[in-house]
Amino acid sequence: MDEITEGVRKVDFHHPYTPYDVQEQFMSTVYDVLEKGEGQVGILESPTGTGKSLSLICAALTWLRNHRRAVFESSVAEAAEEFKDEPEWIVNQMLKRKREEMLKQWEEREARLKKIRAKEKQLEERGAKRRRLEDGSVRKSAKPADDEDEWLLDEGQDDDASLGGDNPSGYSKETRELMGKLGMGRLQVKEEEEDLGADEVKIYYTSRTHSQLTQFISELRRPTFPASLPSSLIGNDRDLESEDVKHLPLSSRQRLCINPSVSRLGSLAAINDRCSELQQPKSKDKCQFVPSADNLSLTHQFRDNALATLPDIEDLYELGKKYHVCPYYASRTAVPGAEIITLPYPLLLQKTARDALGIKLEGNVVIIDEAHNIMDAVANVYASEVSLGELKRARQMLGVYVKKFGKKLKGENRVMVGQVARVVDGLRDWLENASALKNEQGIIDPNVLLRSKGIDQINMYKLIQYIQDSKLAYKIEGYVAHVESQDDDNDSPKFSSTPVLHTLLSFLVSLNNLSSEGRIFYHRVSPSDVKLSYLLLSPTHAFSSVASSARAVILAGGTMSPFEDYTAHLFPDLAKSKITTLSCGHVIPSSNLCVWTLASSGPRNDAKNTEFEFSFQRRSDKSMIRDLGIAILNICTAVPDGVVVFFPSYGYLDEVVGTWSEVSAGQTQSLWDKLQAKKSAFRETRGGSSEEVLEQYTQAILGGGCEAESPSTKRYKTPNRNGALLLSVIGGKMSEGINFSDRLGRCVVVVGLPYPNIHSPDWKARIEYIESTTLARLKVASDEDPSMTSKTTAELTAAAKQAARDFYENACMRAVNQSIGRAIRHRNDYAAIVLVDRRFGTERIKGKLPGWIRGGLVGGSESAGLGQMMGKLSGFFRGKKG
Repeated sequence: MDEITEGVRKVDFHHPYTPYDVQEQFMSTVYDVLEKGEGQVGILESPTGTGKSLSLICAALTWLRNHRRAVFESSVAEAAEEFKDEPEWIVNQMLKRKREEMLKQWEEREARLKKIRAKEKQLEERGAKRRRLEDGSVRKSAKPADDEDEWLLDEGQDDDASLGGDNPSGYSKETRELMGKLGMGRLQVKEEEEDLGADEVKIYYTSRTHSQLTQFISELRRPTFPASLPSSLIGNDRDLESEDVKHLPLSSRQRLCINPSVSRLGSLAAINDRCSELQQPKSKDKCQFVPSADNLSLTHQFRDNALATLPDIEDLYELGKKYHVCPYYASRTAVPGAEIITLPYPLLLQKTARDALGIKLEGNVVIIDEAHNIMDAVANVYASEVSLGELKRARQMLGVYVKKFGKKLKGENRVMVGQVARVVDGLRDWLENASALKNEQGIIDPNVLLRSKGIDQINMYKLIQYIQDSKLAYKIEGYVAHVESQDDDNDSPKFSSTPVLHTLLSFLVSLNNLSSEGRIFYHRVSPSDVKLSYLLLSPTHAFSSVASSARAVILAGGTMSPFEDYTAHLFPDLAKSKITTLSCGHVIPSSNLCVWTLASSGPRNDAKNTEFEFSFQRRSDKSMIRDLGIAILNICTAVPDGVVVFFPSYGYLDEVVGTWSEVSAGQTQSLWDKLQAKKSAFRETRGGSSEEVLEQYTQAILGGGCEAESPSTKRYKTPNRNGALLLSVIGGKMSEGINFSDRLGRCVVVVGLPYPNIHSPDWKARIEYIESTTLARLKVASDEDPSMTSKTTAELTAAAKQAARDFYENACMRAVNQSIGRAIRHRNDYAAIVLVDRRFGTERIKGKLPGWIRGGLVGGSESAGLGQMMGKLSGFFRGKKG
């Protein structure tokens, strides 16, 4: 690996700044994985503050441009080989014409895009202000008068409306043909005038949140890359030396719809259904913004502007408004010419979503950022749930709808609406009987669930297909909302606008597609309400369509450790030679980090000292909680500015603060009072506003803050000269996506290990599933691998149980590592990290910490105590003054 990396490092990555060594190492590894291709996977960890996003961009786009040049030269060589028996002058003429054609095509496209960029720049210089998506006024419109027949089910569905997987978009045949002509969606056609890039490798970049994608796009605007033309074509023409990046963001209709009558519906499911309905040939109201023969020129202008301007989603929305063309559809015309396409997790991870958008991963590169939560993200994409309260609401809505339209429903519509009511009644009946069950939660056999009211006699696949094709959920919910909006003045009960029938549909899809990787659970959420939920126990099968298709997959994140889960559960059958892992160091000097394991209140060999172990069995020990408070009080004395403490759960945080608030015998002040006297103290609460708490915490450190004891009154004051203390929760809102840089996080304290509840039904099911699948895999391997034939069944079973324990422990450590990563955010930052629990001193747990944290661990700290830690912290921060 070292030899390969050294060789690749000679590549100029076109980084806009002088990269650090860790950035060079990271970019070299990304480049190497992409260059190898053939299903290679890179699992890369680069701490926050090391410029990970920019490094990904520089490595990936440098490789892409180099690859495109190499492909062209290779195609020329192949063409020459085909004509090798022809006279040399014919071969030379043919090759010259091929090069000239490519150069002309490239120059025409770049000239068109350059002209658009110049025009955009002029507009900016004139002070034209782009309206952002957050401007609510752009989406407001007078609500059109509703025609009640709009909600009536059509008497017959078009043949092509029920093509299932062949027509996942729901568009009419007419619209799909037009989209094909425009080069949109999965029906793309290659026309003579098609731009360069239609069949070339693309980079699909995905991240968890819209804000993370927007931040990535802003980084994409920093570097400049050489043209994708071979040097033999460029010659000495300096105008051809660089080429702007062609980027396209993709998103849902909910973010991109510019039709006020559709976007006002709010929920994604309702918007999707209404939009699809407007594309049906029988629709009375066609959407004026959908690309058509009438606005073909505007659609092409939209495409060229999108490729010329490195837009984010808000820019694309405004571009659609500017040209009066739907950005959701029109963006597909830009896909062939794009080099890098950004999109949120659900659009990439779900195959049906990829098919509807016309995304083909075959031969392309996939980069998944913030990938530490990729397994949870895959599970969430396929998760669904429905509650007893929602089923009651669904039945009530069906009643309202049938009362109005029942006599008009004919044939299939009458039968299918009756079947929907029967399914709702069956699920509702089971949940009402579930209140008699002993346990608050548990696993349900889907066959038992389906026997309720004879649901198992219904062809569920056909029913789901009918609901999707007829837009039944949208029509019923739309009509009921219409009726209730007319009754605002009467005393009838008002219900939530939650799209309950769409929620039911999602659950039915899960119920109908049960795999060995999924389970259905029930959970009592209140004395009167019970919830059914579908959970994917393993992401292996769901993720395999991504892993098996792409040329290469990069999983990147700030805290990817421990790595084992990704290889074991995302790529279990991939050869080790195809997986590259990297844990980068931090850009900070080693003197800027101090990591201490506080295992006890005093030296380990002193029997009088309290050993810190915040396991479920021991964590309620009040003596240990008080000693923890004393330790944190001492930390607040030694550490300037901000101290952030992470606890395993909200419940335990409440328990700890309750114990600290008690006044011990012989004391005049509680520990909580002493902590508040030392620093302004704040705490995160379940369901509370994290933004408000964070603002108060920040102001108490930097100035202009308000009194911690009375946040509701917001009495502003000068910053506390001793700083502030923030008590937070691992896995809470403060543990991810919040930057406690510089003075806001001079010390991060982690209390205990936040293991999930192993006795909960979902974790029991996960553990059992991993044990059984791992055992089956090991048995197959032992049959095929002579070196494993000596393994007994007991040994294989023990190995499978260990794999399940590792998965359980890794889930805990990923959460810990994510919280720790809040502290150091840039090269000049410095902080101390204190891990309070004896288990942090074990080699097993230390091995699951990120490499840069392990490198900062003070040797032997787990055997020392509070006194030695205070000496170390005092010296560390004293050296940072001035």
